[in-house]
Amino acid sequence: MAKRDYYEVLGVERNASVPDIKKAYRRLAMKYHPDRNPDDADSDDKFKEASEAAEVLTDSEKRSAYDQFGHAAVDGSGAGGFSGSGSFSSIFEDVFGDIFSGGRGGQNQVHRGSDLKYVLNLDLEQAVRGTNPKINIPTLVQCGECVGSGAKKGTSPIDCVQCGGMGQVTARQGFFSIQQTCPRCRGRGKVISDPCNKCHGQGRVEEQKTLSVKVPPGVDTGDRIRLTGQGEAGANGGPAGDLYVQISVRDHKIFTRDGEDLYCEVPISFVDAALGGELEVPTLEGRVSLKIPAETQTGKLFRLRGKGVNVTQVRGGGVGDLYCRIAVETPVNLSKKQKELLREFAGEYSAKQSPRQTGWLDGVKNFIDSLTD
Repeated sequence: MAKRDYYEVLGVERNASVPDIKKAYRRLAMKYHPDRNPDDADSDDKFKEASEAAEVLTDSEKRSAYDQFGHAAVDGSGAGGFSGSGSFSSIFEDVFGDIFSGGRGGQNQVHRGSDLKYVLNLDLEQAVRGTNPKINIPTLVQCGECVGSGAKKGTSPIDCVQCGGMGQVTARQGFFSIQQTCPRCRGRGKVISDPCNKCHGQGRVEEQKTLSVKVPPGVDTGDRIRLTGQGEAGANGGPAGDLYVQISVRDHKIFTRDGEDLYCEVPISFVDAALGGELEVPTLEGRVSLKIPAETQTGKLFRLRGKGVNVTQVRGGGVGDLYCRIAVETPVNLSKKQKELLREFAGEYSAKQSPRQTGWLDGVKNFIDSLTD
């Protein structure tokens, strides 16, 4: 039976590039591989046919001869004299090596150290004004005894005899060639016959580090400060990771914060609310005077400009404001005389003097009436 044209087998044009040929072969090989089609002779034949075509067309010398003389140039019977009997596994490994090999191992593979996270709790005043606290971090640092090699002083790690220093070993299963991490050296490519007494061959030791953290004014809960290179030391001399200091601001007894603005509740007597007055309110910079106009209601907000948080350094904004929310307080522990005065006041009290209450009662009446209609 005459062989099909190799270009036709792979479904590519005669001027197809090698990457396009490999891509076409990859698709066919995955489709017709014997492992995916057990006991299917037709798929086995198609797999071999595609492998043979790819072997020739990805080799520039064989392809040139094939383009000139056809199959005769590569089956050992014609002018080219090339043999088409090469191993199918070679082309399969070449095309699929990037998938199944897992990459090449390397001697003394270095690894970047892990990043660390530290939660820094601050008072609101510290967060607003900035601070420079010292923190203690348990971390892994390079062993000073062996300078990170893991080997006893005066000795050095040696190449792993199982992988030859590559860090990976090759396992073959039929046409597949799979590279795996060497179980003896665990991918490092080196083994330590005489471990360091201090780090026991790890190259790193645990240590408590004391660091100074510069916290800029205006930080808030959730903000992070990155300290480059202050994380765990890398393996085999790799670079250290980073330390991320995450800010957490404690609740304040007086103020609550919303971005660059501050809020506080100011309780006043119903006399001051009705007649008006003046009182002192706190800010982060000290006390200021707040004028309360007559007939002030609960929930009224008074804005003190520029008395909030300066976030210029952390967010590029400006200075926020302080909002004082009024809470009219009902008096307790009234004396007999005070009660009599209030009853006298109530006798002269008009519903027009409680517009919100009157409006609410009217709304309730209308709602009830709508239910009975």
